[in-house]
Amino acid sequence: MQVLIAGANGKIGRHLLNYMADSEHQARALIRDADQAPELLERGAFETVVGDLERDCSRALQGCDAVIFTAGSGPHTGPDKTEAVDRDGAIGLIDAAEAAGVRRFIMVSSMRADQPETGPEHMQHYFHAKQQADNHLRAGTLDYTIVRPGKLTEGPGMGRIEVAERLDHFGEIPREDVARALLETLTAEHTIRHAYDLLSGDDNISRAIAGLSFTGDA
Repeated sequence: MQVLIAGANGKIGRHLLNYMADSEHQARALIRDADQAPELLERGAFETVVGDLERDCSRALQGCDAVIFTAGSGPHTGPDKTEAVDRDGAIGLIDAAEAAGVRRFIMVSSMRADQPETGPEHMQHYFHAKQQADNHLRAGTLDYTIVRPGKLTEGPGMGRIEVAERLDHFGEIPREDVARALLETLTAEHTIRHAYDLLSGDDNISRAIAGLSFTGDA
């Protein structure tokens, strides 16, 4: 499967490229600056393509079978940038994927995205942006999975997670483990048109994703 990685130069994206290099899939890294290409190719990207999520990225989708959206505006940006990338950039890529005939779309969202008002006040604009992008994805025709991690950390991945359609508590998870879960989800057909919450836990990542069950559409 040829997969476009949106946000390939980000922290989750870089881990994902490393894992995809050892998989059966090929990663096309979407980058904003051509100078980023050598490092991402070394990390495992099959190829790179320059594009800007705040503009038209349809060319980057040519020949792709799937998209994994790991892009984000970052924790230190204001509402305008968050809306431009996390909401509008995601929505634009969803629409472009549908138009290009790409079927699979995996969205990195966030716990609390479905209930933005439950998050810290300074983060609520982020959760609202994620909510709107997620709802746009749900309303479309793509074979989507929405992955909702808790607070992202820099620590090394432990290879163990807690995952469910809904978790009743909040927590943390290393970005590296999120990347591994994304790769497992890519071919997990039972996750199509569903969403799940993701935290550090005690279950092996592969086994946990394979064992996910859902009560209905996300």
